[in-house]
Amino acid sequence: MNTAKYTPLFAMLLFLVIFTALLLNTLAADIHWGYSGDEGPANWGELSPEYILCADGSAQSPIDIRNASELDLVDIEFHYGETANNIFNNGHTIQVDVDPGSHIVYNGITYDLLQFHFHAPSEHTIGGEAAPMEIHFVHQDPNSGTLAVVGIMLTEGDSDNKAYAAVFDHLPAEVSAPEAMGDPLSLASLLPEARTYFTYQGSLTTPPCSEIVRWLLLDNPVALSAGQIAAYRAIYDGNARPVQPLGKRDLLLDSGAATRA
Repeated sequence: MNTAKYTPLFAMLLFLVIFTALLLNTLAADIHWGYSGDEGPANWGELSPEYILCADGSAQSPIDIRNASELDLVDIEFHYGETANNIFNNGHTIQVDVDPGSHIVYNGITYDLLQFHFHAPSEHTIGGEAAPMEIHFVHQDPNSGTLAVVGIMLTEGDSDNKAYAAVFDHLPAEVSAPEAMGDPLSLASLLPEARTYFTYQGSLTTPPCSEIVRWLLLDNPVALSAGQIAAYRAIYDGNARPVQPLGKRDLLLDSGAATRA
Protein backbone atom coordinates (compact mmCIF):
# COMPACT_ATOMS: atom_id res chain seq x y z
CA MET A 1 0.00 0.00 0.00
CA ASN A 2 1.25 3.44 -0.87
CA THR A 3 0.96 5.38 2.40
CA ALA A 4 2.44 8.59 1.07
CA LYS A 5 -0.95 9.97 -0.04
CA TYR A 6 -2.25 9.61 3.55
CA THR A 7 0.55 11.69 5.09
CA PRO A 8 -1.08 15.13 4.58
CA LEU A 9 -4.34 13.87 6.08
CA PHE A 10 -2.51 12.39 9.05
CA ALA A 11 -0.58 15.60 9.55
CA MET A 12 -3.79 17.63 9.46
CA LEU A 13 -5.48 15.36 12.00
CA LEU A 14 -2.43 15.55 14.28
CA PHE A 15 -2.48 19.34 14.01
CA LEU A 16 -6.16 19.44 14.91
CA VAL A 17 -5.63 17.22 17.95
CA ILE A 18 -2.76 19.36 19.23
CA PHE A 19 -4.60 22.60 18.46
CA THR A 20 -7.73 21.40 20.26
CA ALA A 21 -5.73 20.35 23.34
CA LEU A 22 -3.97 23.70 23.48
CA LEU A 23 -7.26 25.53 23.02
CA LEU A 24 -8.91 23.58 25.84
CA ASN A 25 -5.99 24.28 28.17
CA THR A 26 -6.16 27.97 27.33
CA LEU A 27 -9.89 28.08 27.92
CA ALA A 28 -9.51 26.26 31.25
CA ALA A 29 -6.91 28.79 32.38
CA ASP A 30 -9.34 31.62 31.58
CA ILE A 31 -12.26 30.16 33.51
CA HIS A 32 -13.49 32.58 36.12
CA TRP A 33 -14.68 31.33 39.48
CA GLY A 34 -15.62 33.04 42.69
CA TYR A 35 -17.56 32.74 45.90
CA SER A 36 -21.03 33.95 44.90
CA GLY A 37 -23.58 33.81 42.09
CA ASP A 38 -23.15 31.69 38.99
CA GLU A 39 -19.39 31.39 39.59
CA GLY A 40 -19.80 30.40 43.24
CA PRO A 41 -18.93 27.11 44.99
CA ALA A 42 -22.28 25.46 44.19
CA ASN A 43 -21.47 25.74 40.49
CA TRP A 44 -17.70 25.15 40.40
CA GLY A 45 -18.13 21.61 39.11
CA GLU A 46 -20.08 22.89 36.10
CA LEU A 47 -17.61 25.59 35.05
CA SER A 48 -15.12 23.19 33.44
CA PRO A 49 -14.57 19.44 33.03
CA GLU A 50 -11.33 20.00 34.95
CA TYR A 51 -13.38 21.10 37.97
CA ILE A 52 -15.61 18.02 38.10
CA LEU A 53 -14.24 16.92 41.51
CA CYS A 54 -15.70 20.09 43.01
CA ALA A 55 -19.10 18.49 42.39
CA ASP A 56 -18.44 14.75 42.35
CA GLY A 57 -15.43 14.27 44.61
CA SER A 58 -15.62 12.00 47.65
CA ALA A 59 -12.79 13.56 49.70
CA GLN A 60 -13.49 17.28 49.55
CA SER A 61 -12.45 20.11 51.85
CA PRO A 62 -13.11 21.98 54.07
CA ILE A 63 -15.08 20.01 56.65
CA ASP A 64 -16.71 20.60 60.01
CA ILE A 65 -14.37 19.35 62.75
CA ARG A 66 -16.25 17.19 65.25
CA ASN A 67 -16.18 13.68 66.73
CA ALA A 68 -12.50 13.18 65.91
CA SER A 69 -10.79 9.98 67.04
CA GLU A 70 -7.94 10.72 69.47
CA LEU A 71 -4.60 9.05 68.80
CA ASP A 72 -1.00 9.74 69.76
CA LEU A 73 0.07 11.02 66.36
CA VAL A 74 3.56 11.88 65.14
CA ASP A 75 4.78 15.44 65.55
CA ILE A 76 4.66 17.89 62.70
CA GLU A 77 8.32 18.90 62.45
CA PHE A 78 8.45 22.57 61.49
CA HIS A 79 11.64 23.81 59.89
CA TYR A 80 10.69 27.41 59.21
CA GLY A 81 13.16 30.20 58.54
CA GLU A 82 12.71 33.74 57.27
CA THR A 83 11.28 34.95 53.99
CA ALA A 84 10.79 38.22 52.18
CA ASN A 85 7.21 39.44 52.42
CA ASN A 86 6.36 38.55 48.81
CA ILE A 87 2.76 39.64 49.17
CA PHE A 88 0.12 39.95 46.46
CA ASN A 89 -3.59 39.90 45.75
CA ASN A 90 -4.35 37.02 43.36
CA GLY A 91 -8.00 37.90 42.84
CA HIS A 92 -9.27 35.34 45.34
CA THR A 93 -7.18 35.96 48.47
CA ILE A 94 -4.10 37.71 49.83
CA GLN A 95 -1.11 35.41 49.39
CA VAL A 96 2.54 35.46 50.42
CA ASP A 97 4.99 33.38 48.37
CA VAL A 98 7.89 32.27 50.55
CA ASP A 99 11.57 31.95 49.79
CA PRO A 100 12.94 28.39 49.38
CA GLY A 101 14.23 26.51 52.38
CA SER A 102 11.34 26.31 54.85
CA HIS A 103 9.59 22.95 55.15
CA ILE A 104 7.84 20.50 57.42
CA VAL A 105 8.50 16.80 57.94
CA TYR A 106 5.40 14.69 58.49
CA ASN A 107 5.34 10.89 58.67
CA GLY A 108 8.87 10.86 57.31
CA ILE A 109 8.02 12.94 54.24
CA THR A 110 9.51 16.38 53.65
CA TYR A 111 7.07 18.96 52.30
CA ASP A 112 8.47 22.27 51.06
CA LEU A 113 6.60 25.41 52.10
CA LEU A 114 5.42 27.26 48.97
CA GLN A 115 3.07 29.97 50.21
CA PHE A 116 0.48 30.98 52.74
CA HIS A 117 -2.86 32.72 52.26
CA PHE A 118 -6.02 33.69 54.11
CA HIS A 119 -9.77 33.03 54.13
CA ALA A 120 -12.49 35.00 55.89
CA PRO A 121 -14.42 33.57 57.60
CA SER A 122 -12.58 30.33 58.30
CA GLU A 123 -13.22 27.53 55.83
CA HIS A 124 -13.07 24.75 58.40
CA THR A 125 -15.53 24.97 61.25
CA ILE A 126 -15.23 23.42 64.70
CA GLY A 127 -18.47 22.05 66.06
CA GLY A 128 -20.30 24.08 63.45
CA GLU A 129 -18.64 27.37 64.44
CA ALA A 130 -16.42 29.38 62.08
CA ALA A 131 -13.54 31.57 63.23
CA PRO A 132 -13.17 35.12 61.85
CA MET A 133 -10.32 33.98 59.58
CA GLU A 134 -8.15 30.99 58.68
CA ILE A 135 -4.60 30.86 57.35
CA HIS A 136 -3.31 28.04 55.14
CA PHE A 137 0.39 27.18 54.86
CA VAL A 138 0.71 25.20 51.63
CA HIS A 139 3.50 22.61 51.39
CA GLN A 140 4.39 20.21 48.59
CA ASP A 141 6.26 16.93 48.43
CA PRO A 142 8.65 17.56 45.52
CA ASN A 143 8.76 13.86 44.70
CA SER A 144 5.04 13.05 44.46
CA GLY A 145 3.51 16.50 44.05
CA THR A 146 1.05 15.85 46.87
CA LEU A 147 0.32 18.62 49.33
CA ALA A 148 0.28 19.04 53.10
CA VAL A 149 -1.62 22.12 54.21
CA VAL A 150 -1.29 23.42 57.75
CA GLY A 151 -4.41 25.36 58.71
CA ILE A 152 -4.69 27.71 61.70
CA MET A 153 -7.80 29.43 62.98
CA LEU A 154 -7.35 33.18 63.43
CA THR A 155 -9.39 34.64 66.27
CA GLU A 156 -9.86 38.14 67.64
CA GLY A 157 -7.56 39.33 70.42
CA ASP A 158 -7.00 42.56 72.31
CA SER A 159 -4.02 43.93 70.39
CA ASP A 160 -2.22 43.78 67.08
CA ASN A 161 -0.27 40.59 66.43
CA LYS A 162 3.25 41.92 65.84
CA ALA A 163 4.37 38.78 64.02
CA TYR A 164 1.68 39.42 61.38
CA ALA A 165 2.07 43.20 61.28
CA ALA A 166 4.27 43.23 58.18
CA VAL A 167 1.56 41.37 56.28
CA PHE A 168 -1.50 43.22 57.56
CA ASP A 169 0.16 46.62 57.20
CA HIS A 170 0.67 45.98 53.47
CA LEU A 171 -2.49 44.25 52.27
CA PRO A 172 -2.93 45.01 48.54
CA ALA A 173 -6.53 46.00 47.87
CA GLU A 174 -6.31 45.36 44.12
CA VAL A 175 -5.05 42.39 42.09
CA SER A 176 -1.28 42.69 42.00
CA ALA A 177 2.01 40.95 41.32
CA PRO A 178 4.17 39.68 44.22
CA GLU A 179 6.19 42.46 45.80
CA ALA A 180 8.76 42.26 48.59
CA MET A 181 7.62 44.64 51.32
CA GLY A 182 9.12 45.50 54.69
CA ASP A 183 11.51 43.43 56.81
CA PRO A 184 11.84 39.66 56.38
CA LEU A 185 9.12 37.57 57.98
CA SER A 186 9.91 35.04 60.68
CA LEU A 187 7.68 32.19 59.56
CA ALA A 188 7.88 30.27 62.84
CA SER A 189 6.53 33.31 64.70
CA LEU A 190 3.29 33.01 62.72
CA LEU A 191 2.53 29.67 64.41
CA PRO A 192 1.01 29.00 67.85
CA GLU A 193 3.35 27.63 70.48
CA ALA A 194 1.32 24.43 70.95
CA ARG A 195 1.07 22.50 67.70
CA THR A 196 -1.17 19.52 68.28
CA TYR A 197 -3.56 19.04 65.39
CA PHE A 198 -6.51 17.47 63.65
CA THR A 199 -5.76 15.60 60.43
CA TYR A 200 -7.68 14.08 57.54
CA GLN A 201 -7.23 13.40 53.83
CA GLY A 202 -8.91 15.99 51.63
CA SER A 203 -8.70 18.38 48.73
CA LEU A 204 -7.92 21.86 47.60
CA THR A 205 -10.68 24.21 48.74
CA THR A 206 -10.61 26.03 45.40
CA PRO A 207 -10.97 24.75 41.82
CA PRO A 208 -9.98 22.24 40.57
CA CYS A 209 -10.63 20.74 44.04
CA SER A 210 -7.93 18.09 43.53
CA GLU A 211 -7.99 15.40 46.23
CA ILE A 212 -4.25 15.48 46.95
CA VAL A 213 -4.10 17.24 50.33
CA ARG A 214 -3.14 15.93 53.75
CA TRP A 215 -4.81 18.48 56.04
CA LEU A 216 -3.08 19.34 59.32
CA LEU A 217 -5.35 21.73 61.20
CA LEU A 218 -3.71 23.00 64.38
CA ASP A 219 -6.10 22.90 67.32
CA ASN A 220 -4.69 26.07 68.89
CA PRO A 221 -5.63 29.39 67.27
CA VAL A 222 -3.61 32.55 66.73
CA ALA A 223 -5.08 35.88 67.80
CA LEU A 224 -5.17 39.00 65.63
CA SER A 225 -6.58 42.38 66.56
CA ALA A 226 -10.03 43.49 65.46
CA GLY A 227 -8.30 46.06 63.28
CA GLN A 228 -6.14 43.47 61.52
CA ILE A 229 -9.14 41.26 60.83
CA ALA A 230 -11.16 44.24 59.57
CA ALA A 231 -8.31 45.26 57.24
CA TYR A 232 -8.41 41.91 55.51
CA ARG A 233 -12.19 41.63 55.45
CA ALA A 234 -12.42 45.05 53.85
CA ILE A 235 -10.76 43.39 50.82
CA TYR A 236 -12.05 39.80 51.05
CA ASP A 237 -15.07 38.95 53.15
CA GLY A 238 -16.68 35.66 52.22
CA ASN A 239 -13.85 33.86 50.37
CA ALA A 240 -14.59 30.58 52.13
CA ARG A 241 -15.93 27.42 50.53
CA PRO A 242 -18.80 25.84 52.50
CA VAL A 243 -17.98 22.70 54.48
CA GLN A 244 -18.17 19.37 52.68
CA PRO A 245 -19.27 15.92 53.91
CA LEU A 246 -16.62 13.92 55.76
CA GLY A 247 -18.09 10.69 54.45
CA LYS A 248 -16.12 7.58 55.36
CA ARG A 249 -12.84 9.39 55.89
CA ASP A 250 -10.93 9.23 59.18
CA LEU A 251 -10.72 12.44 61.20
CA LEU A 252 -7.99 12.19 63.83
CA LEU A 253 -6.97 14.38 66.75
CA ASP A 254 -3.42 14.35 68.07
CA SER A 255 -3.70 13.51 71.77
CA GLY A 256 -0.05 14.40 72.49
CA ALA A 257 1.09 16.93 75.07
CA ALA A 258 -0.65 20.29 74.62
CA THR A 259 2.66 22.08 75.18
CA ARG A 260 4.37 20.35 72.28
CA ALA A 261 6.26 22.90 70.13
